Amino acid sequence: MFIMIVFLSFVLLGSAHAGTRQQFTVQTPSGEILVEGFARGAGEQRPAVLVLSGSRGFGSSVYDEIEQTFREAGLDTYLVHVLSPRDQDAIRNAGTAHARIGYYAKRLPDWTAAVRRVVAYLNNQPRHAGRVGLLGISLGAQTAAATSMDSSDIGALVLVDGGLPNGYSQPIRSLPPLHLIWGSADRVFPLSIGQELRDLAQSVGSSSSLVVFEGGAHDFFLKPGTRQARAAHESAAKFLASTLAR
Repeated sequence: MFIMIVFLSFVLLGSAHAGTRQQFTVQTPSGEILVEGFARGAGEQRPAVLVLSGSRGFGSSVYDEIEQTFREAGLDTYLVHVLSPRDQDAIRNAGTAHARIGYYAKRLPDWTAAVRRVVAYLNNQPRHAGRVGLLGISLGAQTAAATSMDSSDIGALVLVDGGLPNGYSQPIRSLPPLHLIWGSADRVFPLSIGQELRDLAQSVGSSSSLVVFEGGAHDFFLKPGTRQARAAHESAAKFLASTLAR
């Protein structure tokens, strides 16, 4: 049993104004985790999408653009602060890619456990009626992928420029319906990783699709106000809305 502490309960009642992030926390095995919600429409049943950021967190205005696109598609958006301020400091000061990867591996079990708690909470809300999807970007995509393995609680999964964590060795028997969004010029996670993950999902009987944005760098999805980012947001929203409506 876990405890939900709601600082602004009207988040889930849908009385928040557009562009305003309302906050609540969920108790997890490693402590409280902050969630920012944009729920709309009191009493209206809508799918929920949990968003996991890259290593820089949710400071960019692009997340408001993502929320607006998702809202127009009939989706409620929840920004899940898996990375604590301590995590972000450790990642920023790691010094080398090897040190960062080592830190990710150490923290991944806590991150995935936290996301599962938030998924479980939202799945139990009548307004979402068991329709919960997950979108992860870069490091958030790695956490989202690990969280979703063999999970029946996640109805749809979108991964943006990121796949399985480095050295992930757990057997994979199933995945939720999967949509991959990738920049062709990504040098952090090359396109071949997305292609392999698409094929892996298909090999375990899961539906999967890969959309490639020509010339897109690793962070193209997070560039506010750009045509390519907007098209990628719309691609994610269309997949999530259609998949979670089933």
